[in-house]
Order: sequence, then structure tokens, then C-alpha cells
Amino acid sequence: MAPSSPSACLLQTTHLRTFLLISLLVFVPPIHALKPPIRPRDILPLLPRQLSWPILNSLHSAVDLLPTFVGSASSNDTVEWKGTCFYETRAWMEFNNKSGSEFGGGTLHIKVSSAHSWTCMDLYVFATPYQVTWDYYFLSREHTIEFNAWEEKAEFEYVKNKGVSVFLMQAGMLGTLEALWDVFPLFTNTGWGENANLGFLKKHMGASFQTRPQPWVTNISVDDLHSGDFLAISKIRGRWGGFETLEKWVTGSYAGHSAVCLRDSEGKLWVGESGHRNEKGEDVIVTLPWDEWWDDVLTQDDSNSHIALLPLHPHLRAKFNETAAWEYARSSEGKPYGYHNMIFSWIDTLDENYPPPLDAHVVASVMTVWNQMKPAYAANLWNEALNKRLGTQDLALPEILVETEKRGSSFDELLTIPEQDDWVYTDGKSTSCVAFILEMYKEAGLFGPSASSIQVTEFTIKDAYTLNFFENNSSRLPKWCNDGDNVQLPYCQIKGKYRMELPEYNTLDPYPHMNERCPSLPPKYLRSANC
Repeated sequence: MAPSSPSACLLQTTHLRTFLLISLLVFVPPIHALKPPIRPRDILPLLPRQLSWPILNSLHSAVDLLPTFVGSASSNDTVEWKGTCFYETRAWMEFNNKSGSEFGGGTLHIKVSSAHSWTCMDLYVFATPYQVTWDYYFLSREHTIEFNAWEEKAEFEYVKNKGVSVFLMQAGMLGTLEALWDVFPLFTNTGWGENANLGFLKKHMGASFQTRPQPWVTNISVDDLHSGDFLAISKIRGRWGGFETLEKWVTGSYAGHSAVCLRDSEGKLWVGESGHRNEKGEDVIVTLPWDEWWDDVLTQDDSNSHIALLPLHPHLRAKFNETAAWEYARSSEGKPYGYHNMIFSWIDTLDENYPPPLDAHVVASVMTVWNQMKPAYAANLWNEALNKRLGTQDLALPEILVETEKRGSSFDELLTIPEQDDWVYTDGKSTSCVAFILEMYKEAGLFGPSASSIQVTEFTIKDAYTLNFFENNSSRLPKWCNDGDNVQLPYCQIKGKYRMELPEYNTLDPYPHMNERCPSLPPKYLRSANC
């Protein structure tokens, strides 16, 4: 967003009067019997930017971009709730056939009243499995949303039985716009973007980001790196930095990417990685010589990546079957990153994996929007995986939602069905960065007798680094590990300005069906035993 605009220039002559008006409203005792004509926060954007934005930033954050599900309006039931602006709000559905179409259409009625000020407004999103629309209200009266025609009988039946889903933007119109300002820098490759990502993770996860003493790149002796050593990677700026910030928030992982070390029969060190960008711009699985991979990290990666080396425990290193690990790595070479199952490793429960105001209704509405905007992209991300869970083929998202309802189930239940490692998608097995490493661990014998009953595609990066697989004796860490740092981490941070935190590192022994039913709510991300 530009620091100034023509409209902003036009407002400059009224800034003083606006400020005096707000001062009167703030400092003059209110008459409680009357509704305040103007609420100060409603017109904060009219103030000079250097004054208004710091105040707005304290009131809202990127999380305010997420709508809150308030209910489903149908012809049989009137749904009522308290809005952000209008304290008395209700909605109901009326079916009609004004368009003369085969299945008719309908009118959604929304009656709003009891506004807390004259200047506030409520912003809403309305969704069915087939379409999404939005509207905003600042007048106390009955409003309507017209659905001219249901796309097919399935939508008509769904709305008749389940209604139209109603979502409230809790921050209101101005708060939502401010939240857009807050989320935009997360994805920018700037110092502003980096600070935005750090601020988000501090606020919503409690991360500390303590500065390490320099040098921030370790002089590594590659002779101390072994097959199976885990590389936990955290990117904090640019496109991947913003994506990882949101991933960390919903999963509780303090790293957003991962890779693994491998030595070949001649002793040469390599790095296996799912999600490496190739010459065509595709994210694929690769095995690269260590020198090439490390040089790429130092010279080509502009995300300010922070990297920690997690050495395998000597007992597990002795068990690590390098031949089997290499066979798996070579069989995966060039295959696409595991987008299909990316979100399903996070969602394990009906309601204990969604940071508020996220829930399954919001996930479904976001999927519906993406399904309309980018159908091929949406199909790659979740449609095929949802079909796997239903045992169906080639159903589009609206058909998936309708089919789930027909079976007496719900979309939130569908999302919790565990991913299976042997599921094959149209482009092969779907392998995320951490699933690639843990599947290699399975092949190399590290999971022991539990291997057949563990689905590594259900693991997040946090689930991986909390496995009790890594070195637990700091005296056996390489001499250069954490060299010059007055805080001795139980692993080796090899790159990054800020000290990497990995809560619960190296604490959990593997067990059957591990991580298939685990809660993950911020800020503590407490998990139940044997989930």
C-alpha cells in the first residue's frame, strides 16, 4: 500500500477537525442513554497515517482476515447472533423461483438492529458448496441476498437441508482492511516483511527470536555429518516465509521446511529434499551434493533461512540402512512435492486443531472460493485427497460436500480421516518435505516394529523433531556446534541471526497410529497422550 494517495491528500484539510471531533468523543463523559453517534475506532483511518496505523495495528492483526462461522440460515430455522456492529442480527432463507429456472432460487433475509454506533458496519460472507458471495450492512433494517438460481439439484437439496452458511468478519470493514495491511507484508521479501513474520509468530505462538552472537553461518566440518541427520529449516521472509508463518501457527511447528543428509557408498555427502525448485519452477524431490545444496542456501535463498542440524542418536545411526535409504531416495527423484496431503497432517480432530476463528466451516468456504477461482489448483491441493477419504473418484468439491452430507457424515469429520502412506495420486505418491524424510526413516529401519502401523504423511515438522531419534548427549555434538554461543542448544544451529527454538525436541518414542488424533491449539499446542 502506498504511503499516500489522491484521496488521502483530499482528506488532509479535514484532519484537524476530525481529530478535534474524536477528542470530544473520547474525553467528554458519554450519556449512557444515547447511542454514540460516532465510535472513535470507526474513523481512525481518517487521521494522518503516522497516527492512525499504530493504533489500528494494536487493535487488529492478520488473523482478523479469517471469518467466523455464526450459523446456517434455512427455511426451517432462523439463525440469530450478535454481530460486531449490530448486536441483534438474524437470518432466514426463503425459496422462490423468480428466475424461472429448473430448481429455482432463493432469497436470504438478514435483519440487523441495535447498532452500537452510527458509523459502524458489519461485513459478511455467505456460502453454499457451489457459490460464495459477500455483503456489508450499516443501516438497521432487513437486507436481502438473492440467489437467482441453484446451479443444480444437489445445491437445492443441500441448501434446503443445511441452509446457507453465514460468516462474520469480526473485525468489521475497517478492521478487515487493516488486517489485509497486516498480512500483506508477511509475503514480501523485505525487512518490513521479515519483521511482520517475526511479530506474528511472537504474538500468536510466543516465539522469542533471541539474537545469536555472530557469525550467523557456522564453519561446518562435513566429516561430522552422517546419513539420517535431520535439517530443520525456518524461512522468515518472502513468499515461503509468509507461507511458513501461517503453517507454523496452525501446526505449532517452529520450523517450516526440512531436509536430510545422506552419504553414498564412497562417503560423499548429499542432501535429500522434497520441495526443491527445479529449472521449470516446479517443486520436486531431489538429492543434491552437500556443497551444491549449501551453496544454494547461502547464495540463492533470499528467505533468510535459519537451519538447525539434528544429528541422529548413535544407536539409531548404527541401525540406519543406507542402502534402503538410497533406494527410496532414487525412486522418489524428480517426483512432485506432496501438495495433495499437505493440510491433512495438521487436521486430526473435529475442533482442536483450528486456531480461533478458524473451523471446518471456514476451511470449507475457503476451499469453495479457491475451487471457483483456481479449479485445477484446488483439485491438486485437496479434491483428490478428499475423494480418497470418501472412496470416490473425480468428484468436484461441491459434489464432495453433498456426498458427505448424504452419507450422514460432516465435512469436519471427513477432514480428520488419517492420510495413508500407500495412497497413490494421479501424479504418484504425495510426499511433503517431512513425509519424504520419515518415509526414508521407515525404509532405513528406524521405526522398528511400529513402522507398518505409522502413517508418516500424518506427521507435521514438529511431530518429526519431537521424535526421540536424535542425539541426547551434548558432549557428543561436533566441536563447532553452537560455537561462540553462550546458550548451548541440544542441536547444532548452522545458520541464522535468531536462535532456533524447537519445543519438546527429542522427547517422544514412536508408537502405533502416532499423530493421527492430536490436538494442536495455540499458544501452548498441548497434545494428549498417545494421540
